[in-house]
Amino acid sequence: MKTVLITGGAGYVGSILAPKLLKKNFRVIVLDTLFFTDIGLEKIKSNPQLQIIEGDIRNPQTLKNSLKGVDAVIHLASISNDPSSDLDPQLTIEVNFDATLNLIKIAKESGVQRFINASTSSVYGIKEAPNVTEDLPLEPLTIYSKTKADAEPFVLKANSPDFVTVNIRPATVCGYSPKMRLDLTVNILTMHALNKGKITVFGGNQKRPNIHIEDITDYYVQLLEMPEEKIAGKTFNAGYENFTVLNIAQMVQEIVGKNVEIEVTPTNDNRSYHISSSKIEKELGLKPNKTIKDAVLDIKNAYEKGLLDWNNINFYNVKKMKFILEKQPLLS
Repeated sequence: MKTVLITGGAGYVGSILAPKLLKKNFRVIVLDTLFFTDIGLEKIKSNPQLQIIEGDIRNPQTLKNSLKGVDAVIHLASISNDPSSDLDPQLTIEVNFDATLNLIKIAKESGVQRFINASTSSVYGIKEAPNVTEDLPLEPLTIYSKTKADAEPFVLKANSPDFVTVNIRPATVCGYSPKMRLDLTVNILTMHALNKGKITVFGGNQKRPNIHIEDITDYYVQLLEMPEEKIAGKTFNAGYENFTVLNIAQMVQEIVGKNVEIEVTPTNDNRSYHISSSKIEKELGLKPNKTIKDAVLDIKNAYEKGLLDWNNINFYNVKKMKFILEKQPLLS
């Protein structure tokens, strides 16, 4: 049985990924600060093949302890999204860049054989090219995307025959998770429609690439089992179709109900992102099975079952990070 360490494994994506790995007979170690609690792992906490370590990836000793006997790392931990990262740029650099380099080094020294790094498709910045492919230059616009872009070359440089590394650049993830995030485009538009019967779209023509949470977590599972030569030292985009924010709002309206009002208002933020995911399909055979409409429907179903609390602070990265930083500046 192989042992996988998921950094940030109690988060939005990790809460869907960890159960999948357990079902595939992996032993799973989750390393997480638990800033957002372990609510997402509630259903699997009693599984004897799961170990949850509450700790900070900035602590080298914590990394050494967590990596003992580990065969593969899926590195999800980060101060994620632009507004959260902007709250404390120094903390973002320490977590997203410095700690990632430390993690690579200690993982290699600890005998880890495979390292999967979750980057972001926002590393490209805004591109005019119709197909934003992996070989285009990176022009990150924010501290979040810059720290992610800066870490990528170190991941690839560490690649060797006994330490296989790969970067994945996911689009914005969408869909239901027990550790929900209600600050992501599809998720928040759906919750506004369900709660208020109204969606406010700022601008609307900006493109936002998305990928369903079930698809990206399936990709991570499959990347653990891919032949080494297919992924070693490579970088892949991982997204679905590139829809405008207004397109997404209209999909939400279609699923939630025609009585949902869409209000379009002007905005100064006309950033538009789009990516091509043809490389990951062509080289690895990985393509999405779920759509944005599936994500909306999953959120609607979870909401109707009482699984989504609109007011839960743990479902909002920025609100919770603000709360934590006010109590403990720089988290030192």
